[in-house]
Amino acid sequence: MKTFIPLTLVALLATGCSTDTKEKKADIYTKTNTKNAFKEAIDLNYDDEDKHMLGRSFFNIPWAQAPSATSARDGLGPLYSANTCIHCHPNNGAGLPTENGVISRSLVMRLSISNIRNINNNLIMKNGFIPEPVYGGQLSLHANTNTPYEGRIHVSYNNVYAKYEDNTSYELQRPEYKLSHLQYGNLDKDVNIAPHIGLALIGLGYIEKIKEKDILANEDIKDKNQDGISGKANWVYNPETNTTQLGRFTWKAAAASVKQQVGNAAHNDMSLSNPLYPGDNCTQTQIECLKAKALSEGFDLPMKRLDAIAFYLKTLKIPVQRKSKHFEEGEKIFKTIGCITCHTSSYILSDGNTIHPYSDLLLHDMGDELSDGHTMFKADANEFRTPPLWGIGLYKRVSGRTALLHDGRARTIEEAILWHGGEASTSQLAFKHLSKDKRGYLVDFLKGI
Repeated sequence: MKTFIPLTLVALLATGCSTDTKEKKADIYTKTNTKNAFKEAIDLNYDDEDKHMLGRSFFNIPWAQAPSATSARDGLGPLYSANTCIHCHPNNGAGLPTENGVISRSLVMRLSISNIRNINNNLIMKNGFIPEPVYGGQLSLHANTNTPYEGRIHVSYNNVYAKYEDNTSYELQRPEYKLSHLQYGNLDKDVNIAPHIGLALIGLGYIEKIKEKDILANEDIKDKNQDGISGKANWVYNPETNTTQLGRFTWKAAAASVKQQVGNAAHNDMSLSNPLYPGDNCTQTQIECLKAKALSEGFDLPMKRLDAIAFYLKTLKIPVQRKSKHFEEGEKIFKTIGCITCHTSSYILSDGNTIHPYSDLLLHDMGDELSDGHTMFKADANEFRTPPLWGIGLYKRVSGRTALLHDGRARTIEEAILWHGGEASTSQLAFKHLSKDKRGYLVDFLKGI
């Protein structure tokens, strides 16, 4: 049965680090602002550098169907969404929903059944959701020889026109997704389809180092301070530890560690069995898939390689802030209209480093317009983890163009703000009341962090 945890290789393990036990403060930031801005490694000793390079290799180079001459990289499929991690995270950046008018490999379609009657509680405890019974937790667009792929994804956009309070017009695009060419029959009538693009892989190792108490300090489920913001933690099952832990990664905060998310993405996006997700990635009705997987021996992604990929992503530098002329003024506006309430600016780590992810890593109701219908552990359909904003000004340069929010519908930072609803409605309304200049200052600030 397919298992899953939102989105494709969203992150990976191990902390890395020079010959000391702690990174030097200067080592964790990079001034690189090219398409390679998210690829630079921290200073490492020789052994750690070898591990980093091994992980980078398995992250970038495509996997192949088994058996193949490249036995270290075979095991792909039988069903899969992409054959390399870099397809979902181009240059380690954010994914795109489409490329040249067709669905990109960096967009995956999550499938789930609403747990209306509170059944399958054990399944939800481990998976976080109930997968579609025939197609599993994710629609696979590709397949190996002699195995039918699962289906096709199509997206169209409807334009939404509106105006700011100063009468300036703006345009948004609302996506509409449809599935076709379903090779294993109809979907369950109660299925939820949730499109998710790959997240940018910035500072994953440092997010994992944030003290749990510092994250939980911002939790306010019952909104006791009555500010309209009720962030909540997602508590998720982690097969790495066989315990329930605080979720920190993915759109729904459904992974507790980088290593867990790497293993999950490898399993769901490429059907690579691994020590954290050892089973096959076929449902019981997918006979050809089951037969093909039965021929494989051992893990497609053994622990050493899983560790290496995780280590690679955890030992990447963070882009340094790039302050423009109006950076400070934009920062004041960011605070004044309430963005800072969810996008927590800074954390001090136990190693003495201060990081500025601009996220509380908690779940927030983003309103019905952004709801994806998909629940994950404690995350409701309307709820998403506050995405870290660091490096957002480099997304276009790294990935080729800007695509923000879980389904990539926002083409600019401005559009992303305008799509905010739910708990963020007050801040969104305040943004719409700003003058054109002040809106520009805010966007300039965000592009610089």
